[in-house]
Amino acid sequence: MLQQIRYLTAVVEYENFTRAAEALRVSQPTLSQQIKQLEKQLNVQLLDRSGRSVRLTDAGENFLGYARRALQELDAGTRAVHDVQDLSRGSLRLAVTPTFTAYLVGPLIERFNVRHPGITLSVQEMTQDRIEAALAADALDLGIAFSPAHSSGIEAKALFVETLGLVVGSHHLRAGTAAPMALQEVEQERLVLLSNDFATRRHLDTYFRDHGIVPRIVIEADSISAIVEIIRRGQLAALLPEGITRTQPGLHPVDLSPAIPHRTAALLRREGAYQSAASRAFGELALAWDESSDESGGIPRTER
Repeated sequence: MLQQIRYLTAVVEYENFTRAAEALRVSQPTLSQQIKQLEKQLNVQLLDRSGRSVRLTDAGENFLGYARRALQELDAGTRAVHDVQDLSRGSLRLAVTPTFTAYLVGPLIERFNVRHPGITLSVQEMTQDRIEAALAADALDLGIAFSPAHSSGIEAKALFVETLGLVVGSHHLRAGTAAPMALQEVEQERLVLLSNDFATRRHLDTYFRDHGIVPRIVIEADSISAIVEIIRRGQLAALLPEGITRTQPGLHPVDLSPAIPHRTAALLRREGAYQSAASRAFGELALAWDESSDESGGIPRTER
């Protein structure tokens, strides 16, 4: 029945027997026959095949919810069987929000890889909502995003406090000035901001709205690295985490008054999920990390 459930899940995902069979690398007749056998065993019709797309029946909807949870538990059990406690081998599935890709992921993963070279990492960049959905579906082991979590059933452990501020390049008139900028002056700045898909942008929009500020946004981007290059080479300004300013040459922070509210970076995992040895080791390293110290060179607090 396990294989039949996987077949059913694929048909539901692709809404088509042919595409599902291609994805599963089985023949369409085999796929169709296996699902008919499953329906016979359960004595109920799971799929509505009458339309242009294959859909679940009401009974199929109920069954698939339980079946997917069962598959998650079986997959977790399989990983547990193959988990190596001495960390000589293993795997870890990690996702981070885009801002952390720019300044945290590199040193953190480099440190983990030095300690545990036998662990294979899969690292993805995605929004917090997608990270939480993937954790809930057991498609990830860990995520790095913000606290509190948006979804129930997702556990968030604080890593560090992230500070955001105005950032300019060396050609900007504000570069190297110590005097803070009044928030009203930001309205005169030509800004490069992340798009609305990013949690950082929504955080900034709330900040502007709370203070009655209408920012002059001349460029929106979906890439932190693109924003950094634009700022570094010209006279535009951006609002970015201070961690990026510290790690990227040619950028200059400008204090704002009032300051942008802090956010708490967090390690996310699904509540009650099986934790492999690799997952536990990475979590311990991340929770000991101190991103705020330039002098530390990215070394965890516990090692200084």
